[in-house]
Amino acid sequence: MTASPAPLPAELAARLKRDANGLVAAVVQQYDTREVLMVGWMNDEALRRTLTEGRVTYWSRSRQEFWRKGDTSGHYQYVKAVSLDCDGDALLVEVDQVGAACHTGTRTCFEAGGDLGAAVGERPSCRTDLPERPLAGNHEERRG
Repeated sequence: MTASPAPLPAELAARLKRDANGLVAAVVQQYDTREVLMVGWMNDEALRRTLTEGRVTYWSRSRQEFWRKGDTSGHYQYVKAVSLDCDGDALLVEVDQVGAACHTGTRTCFEAGGDLGAAVGERPSCRTDLPERPLAGNHEERRG
């Protein structure tokens, strides 16, 4: 009889802010070029597997099952680092991507969608051109 795997450490699990389905967004980035490859979703077990197995595991919202990147496509993601953001509601998963990251066969999931034509902002040229800073304690810029 094999022992069941240890759960996600309690101190880490307590830091996660999951959505209503118990999931945390995982932004996936190529570790050396910093190219953003895709966004996936993880529950506690998918994160535990990712942290302990060296390959990235996700929770498929459409299929309602775990999937490990590359098992069927051959396009593997080898874990290099995993970080939690300041709010605990997003992960940054740095990987060494083999082949395409996107299910469409492209390197990243952001190629097919294309540029949306956002207005390009410019950094002010001097300190006097900066917008007025909010008072301490003003949290309007914080995420919800």
